[in-house]
Amino acid sequence: MERVCKIQQAVVSLQPKFNIMNKVSENPFKNRADGHLSPLTIVTVLFVTSYIVSNLMAVKVIGFFDLFYFDAGTITFPLAYMLGDVLTEIWGYRVAKKTIILAFLCNIFVVICTQIGVWLPSPDYLDAGAMAYNTVFSYVPRIVIASLTGFLLGELSNAWFMDKIKKKTKGRFLWVRTIGSSMIAYVFDTIPFVLIAFLGVLSTRDLLLMIAFQYIMKLGIEALFGTPMAYACIKLLRKHFSPCKDTQS
Repeated sequence: MERVCKIQQAVVSLQPKFNIMNKVSENPFKNRADGHLSPLTIVTVLFVTSYIVSNLMAVKVIGFFDLFYFDAGTITFPLAYMLGDVLTEIWGYRVAKKTIILAFLCNIFVVICTQIGVWLPSPDYLDAGAMAYNTVFSYVPRIVIASLTGFLLGELSNAWFMDKIKKKTKGRFLWVRTIGSSMIAYVFDTIPFVLIAFLGVLSTRDLLLMIAFQYIMKLGIEALFGTPMAYACIKLLRKHFSPCKDTQS
């Protein structure tokens, strides 16, 4: 009798597994599609979009007093770093690294597609619009290489250092991680970008001024706006969902 009871218990414990297998065999997407986007999907889309928008805005150069120059993308680029901080803090370095590479590939795709648009002919009566399009999307090769290199080095180092600082501080002092990692990452982002893009074009003085101003500008935006936004996003995500469940869905 005791043996029969054990067999019955074993059968009962296996029943949910068989039910799950049956559901998957009927419709493999039935248990995954609940009609809602996962938080990881939303953060990833915002991260990729913010990076591409920053690069598109970089076409416009802003200058103050004929002394300080920076591209318009400098204003929105820290948003990508803030979202990178959220990715690393909630989902870890591995997921953040994959998302950074995805954003990198998406930007290459945008560059290729818009460049094809430059090469394609347009009607004569739309010359004004075609010239405006070509002005915006006629990429200088070294600028593209500089942007891609700076982004990849900066974002990967930001995620890596944030993960290491988190382990050292045992998960405390989020502001130390967000600002501390950005202080290091912006060096890997700003210096390669400016040197690859403008070495030989600008004087040494202008190169140093551009590096200094872009670094201070990005770090200031990160500290004043990016870090408070990161706190709010991380608090919201930790309160309403499980990261482990999200990465498995």
